[in-house]
Amino acid sequence: MEKLQIGKTNTLKVIKELDFGIYLDGLNEGEILMPRQYIPEGTKPGDMVDCFIYFDSEDRIIATTLVPLAQVNEFACLKVVSVNPTGAFLDWGLPKDILVPFREQKVDMGEGRKYIVFIYYDELSKRIAATAKVEKYLNLEPHEYITGEAVSLLIYQKTDIGYKAIVNQKHIGVVHNSDIFMPIDIGTEMVGYVKQIKEDSKIDLLLQKPGYEVIDEVAQSLLNKLEAKGGFLPFTDKSPSEIIYHQLGMSKKTFKKAVGALYKNRTIIIEPDGIRLLN
Repeated sequence: MEKLQIGKTNTLKVIKELDFGIYLDGLNEGEILMPRQYIPEGTKPGDMVDCFIYFDSEDRIIATTLVPLAQVNEFACLKVVSVNPTGAFLDWGLPKDILVPFREQKVDMGEGRKYIVFIYYDELSKRIAATAKVEKYLNLEPHEYITGEAVSLLIYQKTDIGYKAIVNQKHIGVVHNSDIFMPIDIGTEMVGYVKQIKEDSKIDLLLQKPGYEVIDEVAQSLLNKLEAKGGFLPFTDKSPSEIIYHQLGMSKKTFKKAVGALYKNRTIIIEPDGIRLLN
């Protein structure tokens, strides 16, 4: 039997409509209420509704069309709205704030401050909660990133060498100080690029697409020609000077300089029979 995904968006069937809301088919959890203020206009019994499933202030399963800032099994930067003897409560975009128990805090959380957390569902207590101990939820599966690949980044920790980032909601990567050219801070979300994968599988990251940081006019000219030819040019440092000049309009020396610049910036790979643009 298909199971309801608590703490996530589900697509559920409307069973019946009442004055105070509609009831949805909650699969293994039975009927689930969606209060009237969240019902999409025109919804009627038999329709399928996209809804987020969580627990209300009385710990009852409830459905809403509000979209939280993060779902179960996701990382996010959230703001503390209150602290009590139970722990810290964070705003995650829903009427009921989410709890970070004291045992799940790396440092005592303060009201008004933002922290990187991981959202989880505790099957035993039947509660959705958050933890600041995010490392234990990262790098749990092998990665297969390639140099130059675009990835989503969530900056989560400053170190002596740069910033650690959560890559694609799954892995840890590092943006080194030498590759930072713009203001970033804890909680910054952005698109980044894989700079390299080290022998120990650690991921180095870039904030800008490789090959476009610092390339001179010569390299840019060759890059334009590569893009115009579908990403491949059949020339190497062994190609005759006259052919390079005739086809590319530059000397062999200039060609080698441009190739070196693009290769250094990981924009191209050098193959036995030519150069190829990395996507």
